[in-house]
Amino acid sequence: MKYATNGVNLNVLEQGLGASLPLVFLHYFGGSAVEWEIVMNLLERDYRCVAIDLRGHGNSEAPKTGYAVDDMADDVLGLIDLFGLQDYVLVAHSMSGKVALAVAARQPAGLQALVLVSPSPPVPEPIPDDEREKLLTGHGKRSSAEKTLKNITEAPVSEAVREQIIADDLRTAKPAWDAWLLAGSKEDISERMADINVPVHIIVGTEDRALPPDVQTRLVLPYLKNASFDTVENAGHLLPWEIPDQLATFIQKKIG
Repeated sequence: MKYATNGVNLNVLEQGLGASLPLVFLHYFGGSAVEWEIVMNLLERDYRCVAIDLRGHGNSEAPKTGYAVDDMADDVLGLIDLFGLQDYVLVAHSMSGKVALAVAARQPAGLQALVLVSPSPPVPEPIPDDEREKLLTGHGKRSSAEKTLKNITEAPVSEAVREQIIADDLRTAKPAWDAWLLAGSKEDISERMADINVPVHIIVGTEDRALPPDVQTRLVLPYLKNASFDTVENAGHLLPWEIPDQLATFIQKKIG
């Protein structure tokens, strides 16, 4: 289902009518809301689950401009207002972890907690220059998407999941792709982190090669005053695809 906010039509997946806190799911760079479907299947009995395709990703509209972290934060808050969510938890992965931190720093009414899966840090993300260039020149190429898949997964996934990850990579709009690599990932919003007044729960795979555990201990946790940090053995960067059962249990444990 698509909803218009901030002049952009955004695709949203909705599941569950649970009485517990609504969960708003945000995906990784080059991904889509589809990555959360298995996790939402496991949680829908207890929670209302809403997963958003960020602008330029998945089935959402891809404007030529407007891909700054705050633009995406505006979109998320616009949809939350449109859905009339009074109390909710943001569950965000990688790129959208930075977006979720920007949202939380605004202290929006109703936000109860953040659950961040391998989040991009509030300071510039440490992407090596050669890797950044490979990603920029590889946009839209299946061979590049396959290499990325190999780099960001550790636990085995099915062939169907592999194809979905590749498809999401290939359908990411070039304006969104370039904007994150050239600007969004380099943004520094660290001075706002002191304004976050809700608990932040971080989880990362021990074999994450995109944003290793030490990125969280060096570049994320020092800026947060109320955060927990957990790791998952033998898992990579795409925890919603690699270990959905463990991740769903983690979310339930942290938010109740």
